[in-house]
Amino acid sequence: MTLKKSKSVLRENFQSQGIGKRTFFLKCMGSFFLLAVFSLLLTGCYTFRGASLDPNLKTIYIQNFAMVTAGGPSNLSLTFNEKLKEYYQRNTSLKIATINPDLQMEGGITGYEMTPQAPTSSDKAGLNRLTIRIQVKFTNNKDEAKNFDQEFSFYQDFPQNQTLSSVEGQLYPKILDQIVLDIFNKTAGDW
Repeated sequence: MTLKKSKSVLRENFQSQGIGKRTFFLKCMGSFFLLAVFSLLLTGCYTFRGASLDPNLKTIYIQNFAMVTAGGPSNLSLTFNEKLKEYYQRNTSLKIATINPDLQMEGGITGYEMTPQAPTSSDKAGLNRLTIRIQVKFTNNKDEAKNFDQEFSFYQDFPQNQTLSSVEGQLYPKILDQIVLDIFNKTAGDW
């Protein structure tokens, strides 16, 4: 049955019951409105982030991550610490606490390296790669099975005709954003 036929069948049913076009229209709009409201309510129950923290977890302590490697901008550690804390505060209901936290995170920035990639015929690199490595020790004081000590790393490539100092300010925030997301997914998600 086509859509046109189904509309005419519905209209005939309404007309045989003494219901006019205006009432038919209002009933259809009411059904559409209810469907839209129901859809909005359901989308509030689902998240694409996959955060599945135990509801009993209320607090987190994120110790400042120090630079334990040479190189990198002077504000790298500060930028990472702020991004990590902000991400948890924005995407969970956890509160930052220093006394008896349910979750603890500590570590350091262990690598900041530029390496040549994609060699060309003239033995020069076609691309350079900036890689940042961060060691994270995560402690869940409510569930020890979720504790881990792991290195997270990510990189961004840039053309060999650009210097690191000219692109560094654009690259390292993107790298840190991805590392923060990876840490979050490991600690709070089911990914």
